[in-house]
Amino acid sequence: MSRRARMWVLAIGVLGLAALLSAASLGLPEFGGDRHPYGVRAVRAALARHTSNVVAAVNFDQRAFDTLGEESILFCAALGTVVLLRQTRDEHRVRPEPARVSPPVRRYALVALPVTLLIGLYVVAHGQLSPGGGFQGGVVIATALHLLYVAVDYRALERIRPVGLYAVADAAGEAAYLLLGAAGLLAGTAYLTNFLPYGTFNTLASGGTVPLLNAAVGVEVASGVVVLLASFLDQAVEITDGGGDARGRDTPPGKEPA
Repeated sequence: MSRRARMWVLAIGVLGLAALLSAASLGLPEFGGDRHPYGVRAVRAALARHTSNVVAAVNFDQRAFDTLGEESILFCAALGTVVLLRQTRDEHRVRPEPARVSPPVRRYALVALPVTLLIGLYVVAHGQLSPGGGFQGGVVIATALHLLYVAVDYRALERIRPVGLYAVADAAGEAAYLLLGAAGLLAGTAYLTNFLPYGTFNTLASGGTVPLLNAAVGVEVASGVVVLLASFLDQAVEITDGGGDARGRDTPPGKEPA
């Protein structure tokens, strides 16, 4: 096919898509009106599957396949960061020096750490019941762990943050989501269909596959954010000669040797 023919095909496709989008927009409910057909359908479907948090029902049931794509973006970002920022042969690691932390900051961070961690776990566990879920709770959990960096120093964070284990957990969370979707095929339904018993409404076991997919996302997000932050915190670049050659050095920001 010639270049001119390809351009004609592209132009026809773009015009056709524009016409379809324009026609669809004319059928949308009036802005600010009292007619909400999509919201009504989403709420009805969530209640039918015993999921009191409609947002969680949309994310992990009604459009669970879209959520798989969103989760995979974070997984690929963490994987790409690990590959690009890995230590090479001409790089060496310098142990971070301890830094003095203001006593009020230390006390506040040490008190906030367990509270923040508990809140993150709660948000993940109750994602199908109340506002929140695996995405939000996972970020809160990762943030709680890094309060130890604020309260003590980078070496204390390293002791509770073996990056290899978190990388495995990141992959396990992604795999769990994929396998739960495949389990629907084995049950004779479509991929990522909510095929489990819906349970008793407004309990932790309600919602069928929603709490399981939510938990898988919580594990993947928390671990992925920890891996991402570890990859960046461990990096520093030092100019080693006048020619502009640079050599990476693994030290946390603000704590590089002079």
